[in-house]
Amino acid sequence: MMMTPALAPPADGALRVASWNIRKCLGIDRRRDPDRTLRVIEASGADVMVLQESDRRIAPRPAALPPGLIAEKSAYAPLPLGQSAVSLGWHGNAILVRPGLALDAVHRLDLPSFEPRGAVAADLHRDGLPFRIVGVHLGLRGADRLRQLGRLADWIARQPPRPTLILGDFNEWSPHAPFPPLAPGFHVIAPGPSYHARLRLAPLDRIALSHGIKAHAVGLMDEGEAARASDHLPIWADVKIAP
Repeated sequence: MMMTPALAPPADGALRVASWNIRKCLGIDRRRDPDRTLRVIEASGADVMVLQESDRRIAPRPAALPPGLIAEKSAYAPLPLGQSAVSLGWHGNAILVRPGLALDAVHRLDLPSFEPRGAVAADLHRDGLPFRIVGVHLGLRGADRLRQLGRLADWIARQPPRPTLILGDFNEWSPHAPFPPLAPGFHVIAPGPSYHARLRLAPLDRIALSHGIKAHAVGLMDEGEAARASDHLPIWADVKIAP
């Protein structure tokens, strides 16, 4: 078994954020292996890991990545976002954090779509610097994605101002998509062709940074178990937040 090499720690005190559609812990080898998923998450070294498809599809949507396993075998803690008593996230969107981050509030949002979709958000701070993390899994249809981003942008505009990162599976195949609902307040980056893990076809997974946040390094994890544990590759960014 070839393990995923651990990423080097962020430089100069940067905050590492990451996102991964874990496909309910089902790998491209057709093995459902939560332990493998968690090993890849640990190897990322992310301070904040945003997950999509973290829960099973059928109600009551039990967690595909069990919270007990996370507590036993990692330094991460899931934020309280569960859709049910046995879920890890909201519409499958979950946020894991490492020690050193303080939680101020969590938010669950419904997003307009032909199919049920939602987003999650967490107001956090580290070393006195507040910031907001938003996790999304946008729809398959372009019109739905634009409406979902519009709803999300409206919600963010109504919140107390905080530097904000939006991470997740944007389900957009074009590397040059402009995402007009997020302009001009956000800069969207695609760390690489994160889907399909075997074929590297499209940069479906993105990170949007608001004013006050700069990315100093970005990438995707494509070695060892990270290349087999899901049909998506994990993406990451080391960011600095302006005081």
